[in-house]
Amino acid sequence: MDDAQKHIMRSQVSGCYTTGVSNGNDIWQSDSVLPFFLPSFAAQVAFMLFANRFLYYFLRPFNQPPLVAEILTGFLLSPEILGTTKFFSDLVPLKMAITGDTISYVGLVYYVFLAGLDMNLETIISARKKAISIAVAGTIIPMVIGGAIYALFQSMLTASPEYLSHYNAPKAYLFWTLIFSVTGFPIVTQILADLKLLYTGLGRVALTAAMINDFINWIMFSLLIPFEHEEKVIYSLLSTTAFIFVCFVVIRPYLVELIVRKTKQNEWDNYQLFFVVMGAYVCATVTDLLGTHPVVGALVYGIMLPRGKFTNMLIEKTEDFGAVYLAPLFFATCGMRLQIFSVIKDQGLVLVVMVLFLSFIPKILSTVVATRFFGMPALDGVAIGLLMNTKGVLPLIMLNIAWDKQILSVESSSVMMVSVLLMTAAAPLIINAVYKPRKLYKLNKLRTVQNLKVEAELRVLACVHNPRHATGFINILEACNAIQMSSLRIFALQLVEITGTTISLLAAHINTQSCSEALTKSEEDLENITLTFNEYEERNENTRVETLAAVSTYSTIHQDIHTVAQEKQATIILLPFHKDSNIESVLVTTNKAFQNINQNVMRDAPCSVGIFVDRGLGSLFKVNLRILVLFIGGPDDREALALAWRMSKHASIQLSVVRLYLFGQAAEVDSSPQEESRGLLSTVLDCEKQRELDDEYVNTFRLKAMHSKDSTTYSDKAVHSREDITQVLNELDKVGFDLYILGQGTGRNSSVFSELMKWTDCPELGVIGDMVASNNFGSCSSLLVVQQYGFGGMVFENTTHSQNPGQGTKNDHDDDDSESGDVFVRVEQ
Repeated sequence: MDDAQKHIMRSQVSGCYTTGVSNGNDIWQSDSVLPFFLPSFAAQVAFMLFANRFLYYFLRPFNQPPLVAEILTGFLLSPEILGTTKFFSDLVPLKMAITGDTISYVGLVYYVFLAGLDMNLETIISARKKAISIAVAGTIIPMVIGGAIYALFQSMLTASPEYLSHYNAPKAYLFWTLIFSVTGFPIVTQILADLKLLYTGLGRVALTAAMINDFINWIMFSLLIPFEHEEKVIYSLLSTTAFIFVCFVVIRPYLVELIVRKTKQNEWDNYQLFFVVMGAYVCATVTDLLGTHPVVGALVYGIMLPRGKFTNMLIEKTEDFGAVYLAPLFFATCGMRLQIFSVIKDQGLVLVVMVLFLSFIPKILSTVVATRFFGMPALDGVAIGLLMNTKGVLPLIMLNIAWDKQILSVESSSVMMVSVLLMTAAAPLIINAVYKPRKLYKLNKLRTVQNLKVEAELRVLACVHNPRHATGFINILEACNAIQMSSLRIFALQLVEITGTTISLLAAHINTQSCSEALTKSEEDLENITLTFNEYEERNENTRVETLAAVSTYSTIHQDIHTVAQEKQATIILLPFHKDSNIESVLVTTNKAFQNINQNVMRDAPCSVGIFVDRGLGSLFKVNLRILVLFIGGPDDREALALAWRMSKHASIQLSVVRLYLFGQAAEVDSSPQEESRGLLSTVLDCEKQRELDDEYVNTFRLKAMHSKDSTTYSDKAVHSREDITQVLNELDKVGFDLYILGQGTGRNSSVFSELMKWTDCPELGVIGDMVASNNFGSCSSLLVVQQYGFGGMVFENTTHSQNPGQGTKNDHDDDDSESGDVFVRVEQ
């Protein structure tokens, strides 16, 4: 048998299965189903899911998407790895291959249906030219270069001319080049979320471009598939086009109206949702009968359905069925077909490595070329190119078709499968190693209120969880907006906990503003938050507001807050306290996770941070606001005084500053082991140096502020012990201030405060802030606790806080005039 016959036979064997019927019957023309196929399939599913979960959690520290683990699971079970061992050959027998493939397509159809739900036609239509240019260039250029790579690869294969000519047909070039142009939009989203790049200019451009690219790829795939039949091509194209037209023009209006009405009335049950899900399989059957692929119908059906509350409910109830349990079987079967080691043995490692290396170039080159026209740095172009290189389910579907129909050879299919795997796996690794946004930021002492020039714009990142927080923040922001020559820029960031569904991850980036659709709770909150801040913007000429949303797990959402603060060049981050005031003015915990978020933000914040304890501050337009600053010393207290000084310029605000001088026991320096181990940091925060800075700033305040406004007062009080602190606080609270503005306490090396810190319930508020916020203290005043940027994050333990020098941020990208906000929610009513 010559080489050509071997190649063709291997291709035929890889695309066909021969099974013998040992116990035929009139109903099932195969072995009895229950004794063999059902137990074998259950064992196969259980093992694949276990192996997939194991690999997934093993690869999570490397930010690998689930697709990588799912393909590797199948590759491990391939004949080239473990498939030839007795255990695995018994686990996945050859005659189970067809059964597994068939059932996995059930999950594949649902997986593509979810991909359709992720796409938003309004976002694609309204996308700006930067994202469109990158997407179009990322489609056309890779196809052209991909064709050249395929021709080069075919010319270097060692095989007979008959074998090579069989795979030099136009169909082979079409499949190969289209795979090169594909970008997996859901995979890009997952990688950006894992790397915390969703809220950067690069992330927004990449996300929109990936969505457009993916949409174009699906259209091209729908047009390409009929050509594999070589017969009735025109019939398939015209009938599929007519089907899509009927779906969107005739069926969709009635379907949307029905779904929205039943959703608003809460009439859905599991029985009715079952019929909705079955619609995806009905559409898949129709497109299959029309000569295209079943997944085209599922994708069209997913795009048809309305977004919002119904979509989230549907995914929450049905996602495990297809996307978690059955779809991984399809990806695993793709991995099981890999014969890369055989290809390397026959064709040589050099050829395979060369093709794999060349496969990375087209997308990166096209993206760099496109981004250079818009003045983006080359590093950004490379990073976006790596993201656009990531593949999803579409290339695997095409490779399966090309494998089964013998459109691509074993060599081409195997090399392309490895290329898909490597490009998807390499993107997060390279970007995380090379493109780290924090390295683009440098120490900037102006990221504090104290060092902000009078005429400079004050940028505030107001983080809110619900509309109530937005209402409370309006009063603080109005007080900050007291200097006419200094504009106020507000970035209202809604914090949403991710629910684990695909669509919820995109809720913060895809702007669905159809008023007729039933919205989710987070979307309703976002609308109300947007309305609150926009109403405030309309009343103030020198104020600009931008409403955003961050969707992430609560354990990592602080990284998103840091990223947005860096991207927007915020001067201060405002955070809501984790307790809300009830009717009796008693603070009640709303969500303990909010406290963890606040503490995580303060650990490594790229600017100053303020935590607002709202006890019903009231409207600044109706009453005079009385503010008290309790100044003890340190950078945080200076920042608190600077913020209050800015507020004091408001016509309706009365400011009182009380400075506490520490004597005796209260002035003793903390000599605990934690303080002694600080080394260089102790020198930076030297008590004498801090006292000099405090005296200088307070004297400047007394000279300028008190002589310019009669509503500003200043007084001194002496403190000799911890009991004196409580006594002074009680005396001041009797005056009835509306708002306390306090420093968190960084830089105080007092043993008294170190001892008191051990007993605090809320260390993020500091010693004094924790006392004032305590329900036992009995105060009805609101509280704003400030931490100044530049003196490091904090370790929240039952001891004094340790500080590390903060890392400043100076973003190279200005967001004001950028065109990168295509998918990022920018709500304007």
